[in-house]
Amino acid sequence: MGIWTGLRAPICCVRLRPVVEYVNEADLTALVRRALAEDVGSGDVTTEATVGVQARARATITQKAPGAIYGLALAEAAFALLDPAARSQRMVGEGQWREDGGPVLAVEGRARALLTAERTALNFLGHLSGVATMAARAARAVEDTGARVLDTRKTIPGLRTLEKAAVAAGGACNHRAGLYDAILIKENHIVAAGGIAEAVVLAREHAPELAATLEVEVRNAAEIEQALAAGAPRLLLDNMSVEELRAAVAQVAGRAQLEASGGVRIETLREYALTGVDFISLGALTHSAPALDLSLILSPM
Repeated sequence: MGIWTGLRAPICCVRLRPVVEYVNEADLTALVRRALAEDVGSGDVTTEATVGVQARARATITQKAPGAIYGLALAEAAFALLDPAARSQRMVGEGQWREDGGPVLAVEGRARALLTAERTALNFLGHLSGVATMAARAARAVEDTGARVLDTRKTIPGLRTLEKAAVAAGGACNHRAGLYDAILIKENHIVAAGGIAEAVVLAREHAPELAATLEVEVRNAAEIEQALAAGAPRLLLDNMSVEELRAAVAQVAGRAQLEASGGVRIETLREYALTGVDFISLGALTHSAPALDLSLILSPM
């Protein structure tokens, strides 16, 4: 069974296959184990000094701000690695939005283990819930426009799969997982290849299985025409204003799918979406999502 119970596949994903369907439990456990080792080091001296070895307690994590929860499995793993007998109870579903917050997760076990794992559990859960919350806000902003919000590769190294899972859980869409699973010809590739047409030909020859979703970055009307002439099925409209995007949509007239990128904020998402583009990529979903406010309260048993 996959560790990410309740994760819905990103049905609006523009790639050939979903980025995140399953996170290997062994990899997840190893990640949490490394995070605990970083925090605990040679021992939690404060907890060891103040809490009895046999003491038991109940820890309750509470959501203190509106948002979507994601990352419960990581929090549970943090507690379980320090106390394999700990029992946890989820009080909210992964990806579920709650306006008023409230209890998220309750864990019963050895008090020392609960206190030592607290920060690691909250760090993972707060960060990924922040990503899911940002994704949910973005998805809501473009409702009924026909456009879809995509994430990017601007992720914390080593956490990409988890962050993209949080994006999908929040209701936005996953773009490519990495450099290996989609062709995205950008400015520097074009320069190195000798032009847009040359880059498209070379990319198709090298990876014909990815040609159906090949995408070319363009900056102006002339480059749009070059990319269309080369048969690119998708264009990345780079750092264009709302007016320029509208003009690009009219110029392309349905001959390729269009993705807007650069200079977009949550506050301006809807304005960009109403230009008629198909997708809007937003690096802020992962690189600028503030952690969701969570707290842990311990109750002796």
